Amino acid sequence: MHLKTSAGQSLAPAANAVRSPLRCLRSLLAAVTLAACSISAMAAEPKSPERAEGEYAQRADVRAFLRDVATRHGFNQDELLQLFAQIRHQPRVITLMTPAPPSAKRSWANYRTRALDPLRVEAGLVFWRDNQDALRRASERFGVPQEIIVSIIGIETMYGRYTGNFRVLDTLATLAFDYPRRAEYFRSELEQFLLLTRDQKLDPLGPRGSFAGAMGVPQFMPGSIRRHAIDFDGDGRIDLMRTNSDAVGSVASFLANHGWRKGEVTHFAARVADETKATPLIEAGIEPRYTITQLASYGVSSPQRVPANMPLALIDLPNGDDPTSYYLGANNFYVITRYNRSSFYAMAVIDLAAELRGARN
Repeated sequence: MHLKTSAGQSLAPAANAVRSPLRCLRSLLAAVTLAACSISAMAAEPKSPERAEGEYAQRADVRAFLRDVATRHGFNQDELLQLFAQIRHQPRVITLMTPAPPSAKRSWANYRTRALDPLRVEAGLVFWRDNQDALRRASERFGVPQEIIVSIIGIETMYGRYTGNFRVLDTLATLAFDYPRRAEYFRSELEQFLLLTRDQKLDPLGPRGSFAGAMGVPQFMPGSIRRHAIDFDGDGRIDLMRTNSDAVGSVASFLANHGWRKGEVTHFAARVADETKATPLIEAGIEPRYTITQLASYGVSSPQRVPANMPLALIDLPNGDDPTSYYLGANNFYVITRYNRSSFYAMAVIDLAAELRGARN
């Protein structure tokens, strides 16, 4: 993810207002574990860091980073060093960030089943009902369907129930200086976090989030908070940790800022005549760039009517030992992957949104 921000409210108050079949939601949710409910894998903060507190403040690469940040943004360098002396290395986040080996078999069918868990659907209906005014306003303002916003928040944090328990400063410092694979990205996010906490007058040691440093109800990364989060309830402050309306507006803002097109479809069904012949399309990535006529030269078509000039990408969703599922991703599918750069994630958001819309109707 690149992705997200803020913290959440318990689903219990919403469940209290539900009658009949939804009344049991409170007890069911209380019994569901984090692993069963959260697609975003919000793991608990490890209790025994392997390295002593204060190590980061002594490292030459960290000092150079802090010197640069202080110079460019007007921080007090000595105060930054004192802050970084309190950081603890978190080896668990590196383990969680490390990609699965190439030999691991991914299954879209299994991923989809977890994303569309009945409890997530029921909780989504509660969230939709309790935040319907904010969702309506966000959809009207940004052009993003209400069900897409609800779906993203549900997959990210089970509607604010699981927002992560890693201290964000520890997480970002660990990944910025001890995870070379994406060090540049996480150093940028660490810088954004320092600016964010200064802007919002927060204690940098206070915020907690996911193992990647994402925070709050919609799980925004610090940079996304500063670029895309909005005060949607008009109280004069952006609070993605406790305010659902700010979370709703910020998700819609994020998607709109990344090019969401009101009224356009997200994808089409795909037919692939020869998987080998279609390999170059998969290797080209998920950014839409081929018309349906161009796709036809690779043996790819759709049973649906597709606009002749609409750019598309061939999306492959492996199913372990079973046949791969294929779709044609349009612009709005690609926009969802800017929130989390995974085709599995984007299609899960779309399918959960459809399930929520159908259940609500």
